[in-house]
Amino acid sequence: MNVRLRSQVVKEMLSYLRDPRSRMTLIVPPLMQLLIFSFAATLEVRNVDIAVLDRDSGAWSREMVQRVDAAGFVDRIVPVNSLAELRRLVDHREVLLGLHFDAGFSRDIEAGRPAEAQLLVDGRRANAGQIAVGYIEAVAAQLGAELAPAGGVPPPSTVVRHAFNPNLTYRWFIVPSLSGILAMFISLVVTSLSIARERELGTFDQLLVSPATPLEIVVGKTVPAVILGTVLGTIMITAGILIFGIPFTGSLPLLLASLVLFILSIVGIGLMLSSVCGTQQQAILGTFSVAVPIVLISGFATPVENMPDWLQWVAQASPLKYYLVIVQGSFLKALPPEVVLANAWPMAAIALVTLTSAVVLVKRRLS
Repeated sequence: MNVRLRSQVVKEMLSYLRDPRSRMTLIVPPLMQLLIFSFAATLEVRNVDIAVLDRDSGAWSREMVQRVDAAGFVDRIVPVNSLAELRRLVDHREVLLGLHFDAGFSRDIEAGRPAEAQLLVDGRRANAGQIAVGYIEAVAAQLGAELAPAGGVPPPSTVVRHAFNPNLTYRWFIVPSLSGILAMFISLVVTSLSIARERELGTFDQLLVSPATPLEIVVGKTVPAVILGTVLGTIMITAGILIFGIPFTGSLPLLLASLVLFILSIVGIGLMLSSVCGTQQQAILGTFSVAVPIVLISGFATPVENMPDWLQWVAQASPLKYYLVIVQGSFLKALPPEVVLANAWPMAAIALVTLTSAVVLVKRRLS
């Protein structure tokens, strides 16, 4: 059995690494994607253009415009002369926001009355628009606090401190997450193509007459994929620490052990896909049809708690959901071992189920 397993593992490793193009595909694209996505995949709102219609032309409307213009997220203030022109700029996506001061804005402030300004938002860019609106409201709240009547009680204010990421550096969040997502895609593609490739090349028939059992076949295809996925994941974690300068405060052995469990669960899914797909083309399509929903329900882009109840239950079957908690916590908040274990055992359970299902499906194919 040891000889058969070793032969299977060596054969799979050679099939991945002996072709120079395959080696380049396994190593270069994930690292390029990590570098590109680390800067491109961001929810930060910057370089915003804002149209301003100031019918007041008073001291306080000008003060408000100057403060908005000085905000770090604003690229350009575009003065307009009519509401129609302001709406046209928003309609044509030339600006994200339109700020409209009606006549009497400064007069109301001087008289101690509530003063209102209208803010038009491009609803087609809802996420960026809402974040930008929050920035504008913060500027207005700061101005309102400074305008509290002399001798009166100033409005309550809050002092915000962002734990674990005080400067809100988005790459501190995105790079650890990408290390898991990209390792998942590579492991899923490699394993989903394994049996499908042998079926296309005709070597799958040799497995039918070989003494190898279904368990040995699955183990032989699992070990190389786990090694490749773990090595790539480790390289990307190292890049996050050394290249992007993200502080690592957790336990590296626990993170690497969690990475192995995560790759094992993904490899089981890939082998299940490969055993039911007849061609490599089907395997690639099946990979993306599975991988994209796994990412969407993992909590990477939107919190799982915001999803419908039934989808939250589905999300419990996503191994990426648990690994993201571990990798993000290990980088930024020194995740305690008990929390790591609480998120590691579901990945172990998923790996056990998927690998067992893969053995059953391969046995059915061989018979």
